[in-house]
Amino acid sequence: MAALPEVVVSATRTPEARRDVAASIDTVDAATLRQMGPQINLSEALQRVPGLGVLNRQNYAQDLQISSRGFGARSTFGVRGVRLYADGIPATMPDGQGQSASFDLGSAERIEVLRGPASALYGNAAGGVIQVFTEDGPPTPEVSLGLAAGPDGLRRGQFKLGGQSGALNYMVNISRFDTDGWRDHSAARREQANAKLRWDLPGRATLTLVGSHLDMPGVQDPLGLTAAQLAANPRQADAAATAYDARKDIANSQLGLVYERPVGAAGATGEDTLRLMVYGGRRQVRQFQSIPAGAQTPPRHPGGVIDFSRDYQGLDARYTWRTLLAERPFTLTGGASIDQVQEQRQGYQNFVGSTLGVVGALRRDEDNRARNSDQYLQADWAVAEQWSVGAGLRHSRVRFTSRDHYIVPGNGDDSGAMAFEATTPLASVMWKPSPALHLYASAGRSFETPTLNEVAYRSNAGTEPGWNRGLKASRAQHLEIGLKSRPLPRATLDVAVFTIDTNDEIAVARNEGGRSTFQNVGRTRRDGVEASSRLAITPAWSTYAALTLTRARYLDAFNSVAVASGVSTSTQVGAGNDLPGVPRRTAYAELAWRPAATGWHGALELRHSARLWANDVNDAYAPASTVWALRAGWRQVWGQGDQAWRLDTLARIDNLRDTAYVGSVIVNEGNRRYFESAPGRALMVSATLARSF
Repeated sequence: MAALPEVVVSATRTPEARRDVAASIDTVDAATLRQMGPQINLSEALQRVPGLGVLNRQNYAQDLQISSRGFGARSTFGVRGVRLYADGIPATMPDGQGQSASFDLGSAERIEVLRGPASALYGNAAGGVIQVFTEDGPPTPEVSLGLAAGPDGLRRGQFKLGGQSGALNYMVNISRFDTDGWRDHSAARREQANAKLRWDLPGRATLTLVGSHLDMPGVQDPLGLTAAQLAANPRQADAAATAYDARKDIANSQLGLVYERPVGAAGATGEDTLRLMVYGGRRQVRQFQSIPAGAQTPPRHPGGVIDFSRDYQGLDARYTWRTLLAERPFTLTGGASIDQVQEQRQGYQNFVGSTLGVVGALRRDEDNRARNSDQYLQADWAVAEQWSVGAGLRHSRVRFTSRDHYIVPGNGDDSGAMAFEATTPLASVMWKPSPALHLYASAGRSFETPTLNEVAYRSNAGTEPGWNRGLKASRAQHLEIGLKSRPLPRATLDVAVFTIDTNDEIAVARNEGGRSTFQNVGRTRRDGVEASSRLAITPAWSTYAALTLTRARYLDAFNSVAVASGVSTSTQVGAGNDLPGVPRRTAYAELAWRPAATGWHGALELRHSARLWANDVNDAYAPASTVWALRAGWRQVWGQGDQAWRLDTLARIDNLRDTAYVGSVIVNEGNRRYFESAPGRALMVSATLARSF
């Protein structure tokens, strides 16, 4: 029976076999992405990755909730604490805030997920790195049309064109997704275009142009539900969502250019490589929140409508040098990157007189900038036949500036600046006692700055103007040991054990008037075990399983304040409390059947999550859940070469047993509207017809 194929990854910025990387890294290939759902959300496939939490809020106005080893779980919208990349271009801004909706899964060739100490080599990213890579065009030009349909008005159409024409390789994908929403007031539309053009230049150099566009107009926000609302009707929207017509308009466009070329003659250890990357883009958002009109009375309140435009750009230059050190292969990569975003942000009241959910009086007007400048070195040395060591060092400087244009009586000048700086080292060692068993240990430090949103308000803003300048970056120390093995030619087993100690963890200080302010709360600890295994039982039958055990907790007590209906309540969060949004246990398992490359295939899936705390106080939680899914597909190919037709079909039944459960929680929501319910049993069908020409 054939051995399982080797997987090559680029987490260390040079292609390597996954099991030769002294770090926790997993990949999800294109075939898996196509089978796990309609290719709309990362949550469809990344729930199978150990150590990673990807929760679908069923709310496209707020994006997915993504965490890695507990980092990022505090986010109530967007992604923070985890760095996102698309074809090597950052989808995370210099302040650490990112958006996963811009990823185009329909043309993705693979997704890589890096966790642990090695993530420090990517800068302001304490928890991990998620990278999506667009597929190359096939050697023979091909066009395909895909359609998907599901419950609650789910519709997705896709047009894809790819191929090779002389020195040009091209891939273009255009898609549109619509849904009426599982919950009331949760309809959404997403239009996307993604293109990758690669030219082969003299000297074996390549020039790659990557462009993308995202448009999501009028995406409705149903808000979270209280425990009572969840029990009464999990599909309802909170009354404030409809009263204020809570919604968001999102548009994002960007271009990136990557130049790569080998340098010098190829030696025994390979060629040196030069890589230059430059990118730029614009993101525009207008969001209508459900903040009550009365809460916007204080002169310093920024209003219930957020309106901003961001222009962002950056560059990265690096050189990889391959040589021999003490007659053993040695690789050194050095580089520097600069990224910045300029933001024009306004805030308005979300009412005019008694009319709610409209643009009212101006309450905020400022120009903000975030900028990072980083320098990094990475080295890998095969010191002996069975031993290799690695080291890395990255220096990062992140600076925020703001120019306030809204200065009125009671609201002073909030202009100012903040800066954060860190040097994050990494060291690793790998022992390969046999080709089938690799053992490694790694240690490193990371840091995570607060985002522009988190420094924008201070808990005593009624008496003092300006940013929350007392908020510091959190810093973490990571230690990981692991094994990557092939106990049988047709089986793999990966295990990683980690512990992470963080100082100056960022958490909520005060919830008031629909706004959260933040503070540093001292020390936290994250301990865990991650394991995954694949087994090809027969040529037709295979299994895959992943298990994550995590204990993430506060080591120091602190106070948090909530203000509701004018009543202020201060609560102590005890030392030993669990970090909210981080389940102690998650699991994924799959039994798959695929007897041939064409014809029928299918699988049975299981997903499990332990109890999910919703707040720092640990007095509200989403219960543990276990859900099943069943999928079946059929592939057929007609013709050969440049006259071939291919049909791929898929049917999925998610939540097979129609289990009622909570899909995600809004961490530390000030009105105790923590819960976002998950859909019941749902059937999705899709078909993709492709033709070579």
